[in-house]
Amino acid sequence: MSAPGGSQGPALLAVRVARRTPAAAGVCALELVAEDGDPLPPFSAGAHVDLHLPGGLVRPYSLCGAPAERDRYRLGVLREPASRGGSAAVHELLHEGTRLRIGAPRNLFRLAAQARRHTLLAGGIGITPLLAMAEQLAADGADFRLHYAARSRERAAFLDRIAAAPWADRLRLHLDDGPPARRLDLAALTAEPADGHHLYVCGPAGLIDAALARARAAGWPEAQLHHERFGTAGAGPAADAATAGASADGPFEVQLGRDGRVVAVPAGCSVVQALAAAGVALMTSCEQGVCGTCLTGVLDGEPDHRDSYLTPEEQAANDQFTPCCSRARSPRLVLDL
Repeated sequence: MSAPGGSQGPALLAVRVARRTPAAAGVCALELVAEDGDPLPPFSAGAHVDLHLPGGLVRPYSLCGAPAERDRYRLGVLREPASRGGSAAVHELLHEGTRLRIGAPRNLFRLAAQARRHTLLAGGIGITPLLAMAEQLAADGADFRLHYAARSRERAAFLDRIAAAPWADRLRLHLDDGPPARRLDLAALTAEPADGHHLYVCGPAGLIDAALARARAAGWPEAQLHHERFGTAGAGPAADAATAGASADGPFEVQLGRDGRVVAVPAGCSVVQALAAAGVALMTSCEQGVCGTCLTGVLDGEPDHRDSYLTPEEQAANDQFTPCCSRARSPRLVLDL
């Protein structure tokens, strides 16, 4: 069911929107199925897919269905008021029957295999990857609780689905306009670090920062803290590994491994732009490091990874990078071009 994504890009999957329904105020739920009717590739809880939207936009969105489901992918997309085009395109252009292409599932936000207890904390649309985690943990018979914070019941997505789930009693719903006693208490939620107890947080930056600060102050080990931030203006999930420790936006050089040419990359200029000025065109799509279309091999040097496409393990290998947004920590990168 795969279709070639170009000689330099990853293979894409041809799908259509089988169902579209409202999931909450400002949130639409999509179900995607393979155009040819084949089962979709497997995914693990916490994974996302890149949607290749009309107009050339590429945006990642978390899969919120049960990982055991191979007949469809479920997504929930919030229409962002300050959308850069992604969430607006989903809400305005994707209807039942719409055909599009997507990337294969990728996971930068995994469940800890060694954990004995899991606390899932979602804020707003951050429920999407944690919903898939809850489905997986329930199927595994694991010990977990899902804490879901939202402004109001009307803005909390997928409540009907959760209420019908066999694990519905694991949900703790915290509404800003609800009874004070039921509002989110981060101090209580993070008060008891214990061996094997892992915390997963997804949602607005303020919630993530506050939850992690509370947990660290209470003595939680870093290895037991997991989080995923959503990109600004509807860009979708972006792991902190993509931006943590990014070096200054200074100049460096890239060398073409096949003919030895050296191209200067000035400050404020991407590798793709510098190469294009030198007559070397690379295939690109999202230009934000989320789709992998421009993925290029690295023969020598240390990349400064700023993408959300490669996994942390792939980034650590330093043998490939996304030249649309990533830069260099070393004075020169030698590329497989």
